[in-house]
Amino acid sequence: MPRYPEILAPVGSEEALIAAVRSGADAVYFGTGECNARRNAGRFEGDALNAAVRYCHARGTAVYLTMNTLLRDEELAAAAKTLEQIAQSGADGIILQDLAVNALAKEICPSLKRHASTQMAVHNAAGVLELEDMGFSRVVLARELSGEEIRLIRERTEAELEVFVHGALCMSASGMCYLSASLGERSGNRGTCAQPCRLPFSCNGAKNCLSLKDMSHLAYFGELAEIGVASCKIEGRMKRPEYVAAAVDAARRARDGEPFETDSLAAVFSRSGFTDGYYTGKRNHAMFGVRTREDAEQSKEVLSSFRSLYRNERASVPIDASMTVRRGEPVSLHVTDGTFSAETTGDAPETAKTVAVDDAYLRRCISKMGGTPFTLRSFACETDPDCAIPSAKINLLRKDALDRLLQLREAPPAREIRPVEPKTERNGRHARYSRCIVRFETSDQFFSDERIDACSLPARELTEHPDRIAPNVWCELPELCYPKDEERLLEMLLRLKENGVTDAVAGNIGAVRIAKNAGLTVHGGYGLNVTNAMAAAEYQKRGLLDLTLSFELPFAKMRDLSSDIPLGCIITGRLPLMQFRACPARSEKGCGACSGSPVVTDRMGRTFPIVCHARKYSTMLNSVLYDVADKKLPDLDFYSIYFTTESQTEAKELFASVMRREKPNEERTTGMSFRTLL
Repeated sequence: MPRYPEILAPVGSEEALIAAVRSGADAVYFGTGECNARRNAGRFEGDALNAAVRYCHARGTAVYLTMNTLLRDEELAAAAKTLEQIAQSGADGIILQDLAVNALAKEICPSLKRHASTQMAVHNAAGVLELEDMGFSRVVLARELSGEEIRLIRERTEAELEVFVHGALCMSASGMCYLSASLGERSGNRGTCAQPCRLPFSCNGAKNCLSLKDMSHLAYFGELAEIGVASCKIEGRMKRPEYVAAAVDAARRARDGEPFETDSLAAVFSRSGFTDGYYTGKRNHAMFGVRTREDAEQSKEVLSSFRSLYRNERASVPIDASMTVRRGEPVSLHVTDGTFSAETTGDAPETAKTVAVDDAYLRRCISKMGGTPFTLRSFACETDPDCAIPSAKINLLRKDALDRLLQLREAPPAREIRPVEPKTERNGRHARYSRCIVRFETSDQFFSDERIDACSLPARELTEHPDRIAPNVWCELPELCYPKDEERLLEMLLRLKENGVTDAVAGNIGAVRIAKNAGLTVHGGYGLNVTNAMAAAEYQKRGLLDLTLSFELPFAKMRDLSSDIPLGCIITGRLPLMQFRACPARSEKGCGACSGSPVVTDRMGRTFPIVCHARKYSTMLNSVLYDVADKKLPDLDFYSIYFTTESQTEAKELFASVMRREKPNEERTTGMSFRTLL
């Protein structure tokens, strides 16, 4: 059994796979098929997938396949085939984001373990508990959590927890970033992020304000082990094999309490060094950094030194061996790793003319396992006196026995696999009355209009302004609610319910559970990233009343959705592009110097407003208004207007133009509604 936490390594090529395993990784993760969050990384398909799993399992390394992107209805059939291939390969589990993939995996191969990707933005105990109820065996926690917060989640949940300990950091909470899709039609949620955040954005005079240094939490390995984390993950499926080897070796040393070279690790790849700001809770400007020319030059100098880490086979599988040497009988050799056993026989021994074989001689011969993943743990022998065996014959026995054991170890497990053909019915919807839902950011924006069927305000706004509570006013839960605030949020919702609030909008899997625990009717927000009918049905099973579809889903795809749960979309609003925990507007002195309405500016001079949420997190909005009110809309059950930074007067004017189906009197974008998004 491997030591825990397991060291989980990224793989983007065959050489990187070998580097990870030979450097000491307990598990690896890589992609196959189209639905993985690094579609530009190397993938293992068909025979290559099977060979990769066999190679890893023979050496005691677990394999997890990434299927962590959002899918559309027409892609579900291919995803089902990919799941069959993964199950047949013998892989240990899949990492997923889309609940459609979860539903398919349960049906196709119930024994295949399912891990919730960091793309699901799980950052509190409520999110883990909701996924536990859905059958997930492991949850990859958000990278923005501190060590103390990871401990709190561990104390309140049962599922295995996986945390990132080394590698790149996204500026936005994972799964909540729409910047690449909005600016370049390449979606991070679809596995094709163009990393526009690494471009020179500025805020309050600070340059590169959307680019964080790489994380390195290896120094906290012992603490994570004590907390009870099951897996420590290294980021980097797009990186070189030498990087993988260096990071795995450092992680192994950190776990074993041995010193490791931080400087040489930074030289392999970093962005002006490393940060532990999230883990320690020191979220400040020291976290920000970019990849410099000096970083790249340092990398060239040290890469070759790490190739020795994976040049040779690693003896990672201890085995027990026993031999029987009897006069007149075939010599037998038995080997076992504790689970699998193999036995082979050879010719009868010869009569010794000078020196007979003994236990010490046979042990020396059998222990020569170089070039294999095996190492001799114990040896037992029964020998008759005066027997002789040529060393060449012992070598053949050893080779044959180890080859047999290797074949047993790499064979895929017997599994029940049931092929599934996902339903891809086109939308049978017909024209109907569609409701109008309005979202307000503040109570100052709030206004009434008989054409508004329902509206929402953040829970904190309704708490501070209870006069806004009415039968058609819903409370919106925060997009991010970290462990220390979970109980306070639940208490807030319970008080709002006592005051007459009946409905809540939840844009995160954890928020869904908190709202349900408060006894509120739950409406799914855009942040749930629903892009197909099967995922919509899964949320309906979780008790949601309706869903706002992801604004990354083109209208042409929305029109094809066939679903029993009511569906809607945002048609007007300054859309959120990123959710920050390390706010770029925060100065070295903290939030006190903030103007209250900071902006991020790109290299073209365009400004992106930042909205602060009680200093818990902040949201970067698009630089221009999204508006499609004058376009042909998909036939859905409701349409939403999403107000953020507008004054009440501006909000009323925009609402009026939407009702008239007119183009607004300001610059606008139609977003991804009419694009072919990758």
